[in-house]
Amino acid sequence: MTDSAGIEPTDCAADDYTGRVVPDGPVAVRELRDLTIRKLAVSEMSNNVYLLTDRATGRQLLIDAADDAPRILEVAGTGGLETVVTTHQHWDHVRALEAVVAATGARTVAGTADADDLPVPVDVRVGQGDVVRVGDSSLDVIHLRGHTPGSIALAYEDPAGSTHLFTGDSLFPGGVGNTRNPGQSFASLIADVTTRVFDRYDDHTWFYPGHGDDSTLGAERPHLDEWRARGW
Repeated sequence: MTDSAGIEPTDCAADDYTGRVVPDGPVAVRELRDLTIRKLAVSEMSNNVYLLTDRATGRQLLIDAADDAPRILEVAGTGGLETVVTTHQHWDHVRALEAVVAATGARTVAGTADADDLPVPVDVRVGQGDVVRVGDSSLDVIHLRGHTPGSIALAYEDPAGSTHLFTGDSLFPGGVGNTRNPGQSFASLIADVTTRVFDRYDDHTWFYPGHGDDSTLGAERPHLDEWRARGW
């Protein structure tokens, strides 16, 4: 049996969350033991925005203030927003960053090599092996080079289940992110995605990309050789 996203349910996906959202549509909500994940899509490019709420403290972290600051602030609610993490520097992932930070006073976090290209000062520059906290919960930083020099993913290891990865534009269902423009590198990205993601995390790991539907590493792992052969 598969869910509406075509993904086999696992111990971390045995709920009615599918990860399918559309701009101006409902927010998808996933309740983990210690963390609530809210996913919404914004803009004509259907960028995914993720709001993580630590259930013990109520503190909140946003991943990619891509666009539509009023909607993001509405979803964040009156509880406030403590941290905004930007997965990478591309313009479609940062259009609401300045407005959201101005409205909330949230600290900003980004990969070291992308930080200087963001439209706001970056308070915390992170790289491989660093940790970002939201309340009592923590997320490991994974540096994935190739789509941009400082692209990062975040890994949350659910104490009651499996790992949840927020991969920006570095990993999607069906392949890695775009590497066809100057300064990008497919070789670097497929190497990092292989060694830092697929070699580290198991098939039950659920990942949340920068656009479109979610997937699991188990659903994508059989296609790694195909991705390498086609070069994208």
